[in-house]
Amino acid sequence: MNKNKLFVGALALAACAALHAQTFRWASAGDVLTLDPFAQNETLTNTVNGQIHEFLATRDQNLNLVPQLATEWKQTGPLKWVFKLRPGVKFHDGRPFTADDVVFSVNRAKQPSSQVAVYANALGEPKKIDDLTVEFTLKQVNPIFLQHVTTVYIMSRGWAEEHKATKTQDFSAKEESYTAFHANGTGPFMLVSRAADAKTVLKRNPNYWGKIEGNVQEVIYTPIKSDATRTAALVSGEVDFVLDPAPRDIERLSRTPGVKIVNGPENRVIFIGLDQGRDQLLYGDVKGKNPFKDVRVRRALYQAIDIETIKAKLMNGQSAPTGAVVPSPLGDYNDAQIEKRLPYDLDAAKKLLAEAGYPSGFGFTLDCTNDRYVNDERICVTLASQWAKLGLKVSVNAQPKAIVFPKLEKLDTSAYMFGWGGSITDAEPIFTTHFRNRGPNGQGEYNRGNFKDDELDALVVASSKEADPKKREDLVKKAFLREQDQVHYIPLHRQFIPWAARSNVTVVHRPDNWLELRWVTVGAGK
Repeated sequence: MNKNKLFVGALALAACAALHAQTFRWASAGDVLTLDPFAQNETLTNTVNGQIHEFLATRDQNLNLVPQLATEWKQTGPLKWVFKLRPGVKFHDGRPFTADDVVFSVNRAKQPSSQVAVYANALGEPKKIDDLTVEFTLKQVNPIFLQHVTTVYIMSRGWAEEHKATKTQDFSAKEESYTAFHANGTGPFMLVSRAADAKTVLKRNPNYWGKIEGNVQEVIYTPIKSDATRTAALVSGEVDFVLDPAPRDIERLSRTPGVKIVNGPENRVIFIGLDQGRDQLLYGDVKGKNPFKDVRVRRALYQAIDIETIKAKLMNGQSAPTGAVVPSPLGDYNDAQIEKRLPYDLDAAKKLLAEAGYPSGFGFTLDCTNDRYVNDERICVTLASQWAKLGLKVSVNAQPKAIVFPKLEKLDTSAYMFGWGGSITDAEPIFTTHFRNRGPNGQGEYNRGNFKDDELDALVVASSKEADPKKREDLVKKAFLREQDQVHYIPLHRQFIPWAARSNVTVVHRPDNWLELRWVTVGAGK
């Protein structure tokens, strides 16, 4: 009898251990901003939403385009695409997935409060042909139509209507929305609970239509702002994985028993934006005019940045300085002229500033996140120190992304640090969102400096609808050169993304910094 009890007890302990091994606990500095899949276009938010919701087409482990909720597609004319949908797919609440959901989702994503409106508009007009067929009619040629397909999640029309969630949450206006804390997708994981700035819990979808290669049954995400606390949680085994370990901790973590580093460059460029729209800066000490409207001032700030020191001392070599404001060098066709930075030259910078009428400098505020990019606040502090050599008095306003991003959306800034990236290596996404004059349908949405450059705008518009690859390459390069000449943005670097994990955890590191939970395996040991 005692032996039987011991045997049963051992089985119970083994079962508990197995269950624990299939719980994946991970962390990063910031939190998921919202569960509305269109309200914020931010990588961590997209990543978590991407475990719940799916696209018509998605990316594999090497960023190749592969079918997801669509099984096949074909272009039936220069402005027509037809998609066949996957049969038998159900949303988490049991509702069947149909063409109605696709049409609804694309149109919902086009709404003014949507942060992916520019991509949804690029898909044209969706039309239901039958329950499992959707046709898209474009207004103009879209050279990267299929890549835009991978940016719009598919929601349940019936669920959204039931919960009065047919409109995209207006995140910047701090709108309360059912979709901010609830979700119903077709993906491999289902939402269990979300507590803002505390914890988000997912569980495996038992009725998932596709294959889940990993063994994770439960996922617990916890935002941990402090670098030291995040690192300590990984070393102690409190969490299994850290998405953004501090660069200064990488070498030590690589030597820590039970911990490993999974490294790789990210398709993400970090840069500075400047208010070029107002006649006087909101947060500056120059009265009656805006120094950033003068290209000489913008160029002076650029040439006063010692980017190699930032790379060596701040980033620990984990960055790739660039002169191009584009996530991947593939976006500018690896053009050496475009990739080349303006030289670090303090004397030249001082001369430019004096010529512009500011020999003693001036003061302004630099808005930065402190929980979004690698070393974001420290980079801003370093820039302020380097610009001080020009006599510039820079006040760094570093806050969580949940505060900074809505602030920037309202153009409530004089200068800001920002990053842009993702799975698309083409220049089009950053061109349409950052290089264009601000306007309707999401164009220039992220042009938060509100510059107006009609020549640059025309080049971007032309490249966006040019079907001939050679002609388009020429237009793309001309657009980059025009932006560089005018210094509308000050490029810094492409950041590297080292991930840190317990040694018994297997993950797939993609260049878009996307953690796909269905590929994660957690072993038995710690």
